[in-house]
Amino acid sequence: MYRNKWDFRSYFLLFSVSLFALSLILGYTGSARASSGLSELEESLVHVSEEVKLSVVSITTVKVFKHPATGGYHGDQYGRGRGHGGGGGGHGGRGRGGPFDEFFDKFVPKAPPKGEYKTQSLGSGVIVKIDGEKAYILTNNHVVADMDELKVKLSDKREFDAEIVGTDEQTDLAVIKIEGKNLKAAKMGDSEALKQGQWAIAIGNPFGLTHTVSVGVVSAIGRSGVGIANYENFIQTDAAINPGNSGGPLLNIDGEIIGINTAIFTRSGGYQGIGFAIPVNMAKAVLRDLIDKGKVTRGWLGVAIQNMDESLAEQFGVEVTEGVLISDVQDGSPAQEAGFERGDIVIGYNNREISDVNRLRNFVAQTQVGKKVKVKVLRKEKEKILTVKIGEQPSDLFASGKPSAGNDLGISVQNLTEELAKSFEFEGETGVVVTAVEPGSSAAQADIKEGDLIKEVNREKINNLEEFSDALKRTAEGKDILFLLRRGQHTRFVIIKSK
Repeated sequence: MYRNKWDFRSYFLLFSVSLFALSLILGYTGSARASSGLSELEESLVHVSEEVKLSVVSITTVKVFKHPATGGYHGDQYGRGRGHGGGGGGHGGRGRGGPFDEFFDKFVPKAPPKGEYKTQSLGSGVIVKIDGEKAYILTNNHVVADMDELKVKLSDKREFDAEIVGTDEQTDLAVIKIEGKNLKAAKMGDSEALKQGQWAIAIGNPFGLTHTVSVGVVSAIGRSGVGIANYENFIQTDAAINPGNSGGPLLNIDGEIIGINTAIFTRSGGYQGIGFAIPVNMAKAVLRDLIDKGKVTRGWLGVAIQNMDESLAEQFGVEVTEGVLISDVQDGSPAQEAGFERGDIVIGYNNREISDVNRLRNFVAQTQVGKKVKVKVLRKEKEKILTVKIGEQPSDLFASGKPSAGNDLGISVQNLTEELAKSFEFEGETGVVVTAVEPGSSAAQADIKEGDLIKEVNREKINNLEEFSDALKRTAEGKDILFLLRRGQHTRFVIIKSK
């Protein structure tokens, strides 16, 4: 009995020891695998840094002033000038209000001497194309626009005088070029293939600290309404980017460019976890046009559009809440020739789904002029395919979208059409409809919103865009503007404060 009992304990002890040893082995194996995975990630990051090192450049720009403005200069601890409203210091009037900062450092003497003096700005860029001994560099428009001197420095300490090939304010992109030997271009990826959560690597020159690498993820894609450019489809990332990173590349784990860093959301002037990059696919189209033509040509349909929602879907008898509603078709436009009608709901463009206005606008703008494209619409609850030959966007398209006579209100408006009146329950009313409000603008501060109906300007009744524009022109410089607004069933007066 005792022996049998001792044998049972012996077996149990042997089993326990074996189980413990097995757990140690398995734990070691799992730890080794985890360590191996981290090591592979580390090697990938090092490889990307080394591979792109010679392609990322530091850009120094100089602006010469011969008649310095009176009054003291206001800058922060880095010497950066701030734009109006605390935005990130734009030269040439590019500073914007609100928490969105454009990235470049401006080093200015605290007390500029009389006569000629210079301001110096720093930014980043990336070589994307080699043609013989010419190297083309992508950067931001706000880094190089209106500059008198432009120099590029590589990571191997070589310096070059650079020349501006072309700029595009609507996307905040620019192309510059240098000439030299042994220059290397980075590989451009496909931003359409991006997914939220993928690795994102930012390389640039924050605060003049050359070739700084930071790592994060793609926090979001398709961000718009930021108020930085007319065409917005930003990649949002938490990879640390700061003033001086402007124009530098955002890369994937394979070292391919997926975006061009352009702005940050910040209340302090520095990195706070949210940065924005222009998708590389948008940059490719701009790059092609600026090199080939010296200017950017964009596709154009010739329609007034708005986002769908549940209320509009109910009004039009459809179940979709995504898509783009056509509220007007311009006479003689490509859309009219293709048979588009007011009330059509665009749900597909060139075999790609359309979910909102921003997506459609970007797709159309990036389509080559003259190309025939199939567009899927819902018309009276039935799907219909229309073939449209894309036209060239008029050069004054955005200028006419923001009527202004020295009053930069930060809004876009359009005529009140029959369909818009029905959609917003403005039947029997007159005025213009607010179609967009720029964040941080005077209009935004006055709580004007998209969809508001402007019925009067300074106690003058208005019926259309022309009357709206004329009323603004009659407003004395420096005077506040009084709007009579209707929102839903409520009408109220709103005062737009002069700047």
